[in-house]
Amino acid sequence: MPPLSTFFPAAPERGRPGDPGLFGPGSAAWRIGRERVLLASGPAALLLQVAHPLVAAGVAAHSDFTGDPLTRLRGTLDAVLTVTFGDSVQVRDAARHVALRHRVVQGTLPVATGSLPAGTPYRAADRDLGLWVFATLVWTSVEVTDGFARPVSGAERDAYYRDMRRVGHHFGVPDAVLPDDYAALERYVEDQVAHVLAVGPTASRLAEQILSPDPPLVAAPARPLPALLAAGVLPEAVRDAYGLPWRQRERLVFRAAQHATRRALPLLPARPRFWPHYLVATDRVQPGDDRT
Repeated sequence: MPPLSTFFPAAPERGRPGDPGLFGPGSAAWRIGRERVLLASGPAALLLQVAHPLVAAGVAAHSDFTGDPLTRLRGTLDAVLTVTFGDSVQVRDAARHVALRHRVVQGTLPVATGSLPAGTPYRAADRDLGLWVFATLVWTSVEVTDGFARPVSGAERDAYYRDMRRVGHHFGVPDAVLPDDYAALERYVEDQVAHVLAVGPTASRLAEQILSPDPPLVAAPARPLPALLAAGVLPEAVRDAYGLPWRQRERLVFRAAQHATRRALPLLPARPRFWPHYLVATDRVQPGDDRT
C-alpha cells in the first residue's frame, strides 16, 4: 500500500502567530474546508474539470497522469488548503506558485470535441477556464459536505461561496466572471453541463487514470470506490457521458456510505477528522483551542 502522503498533502509550516490569513475561526471557509471527508469530492471534481475539452487538453499535455494520476488532485488540494488556512505570506506564496505553473500551460485543442473545433486555443491562466475549475471545487465540496458530513443550509452555502470567492481571486478568477451567489454558481454549473462539457477521447483516457490508475494505488477491495464516489456526486448527464454505472446496487452502497460517514464523523477526534492545515491554523491563531 502507498503511504498516506500519496493521497494527502503534507502538514504546512505553522506560519506567523496570530495571523489568520484570509479567514479565521468561525468562517464558513474554515468550517467546511477543514473536513478530510472532502477528499471524497476529488474524483467528481477531477472528472468535471476534464469534461471541459480545453481543460482536458491542457491536463493531458502538461500533467503526468500516467506516472502519478493523483498529482493534480494532491497539488490542487494543497494549494486550496494553503490559501484557505495559511497565514498572509503562505497565501501569497501559494498563489504565486500556482500562477507560475499555469504560465507555461497553453496550447490548442488537438481534435474537435463537443462544440469546440480543433485548433481552439487554451491557456491555464484564462479566467473562464479558471472559473470552471474553481466552480467544480466549490460545488463538489458543498455536495460532499451536505451528503457525507451534515446538512448545509442555503445561508451557509452563500457564506461559504462568499469566502471562496476570495480564494478564487488569488487563483486569477476576477469578480467580473464570478457568479453573484451560490444559486448563481449552481446555474453556471448546470449551463456548463448542458452546453460546454463534452467527454471526448482525451477526457475518457484521463478518467481511466483517475478512477483506475495503473499500477493500482489501493488494495483490491477499495478500487471501485473512486468510481462510486464520482457517480454519486456528478450530475446525471456527466455521469452518463463517462459511462459510470449507477444501478440500484451502486445507489444503495453510496447511500450507505453517506449514512455511515455522517454517523462516524462526529465521533472522530480532531487529528483524523480535520486537515492538518486547519489544525495548524487553529494553533497559530488560538493556541490551546480544542479545534471543535
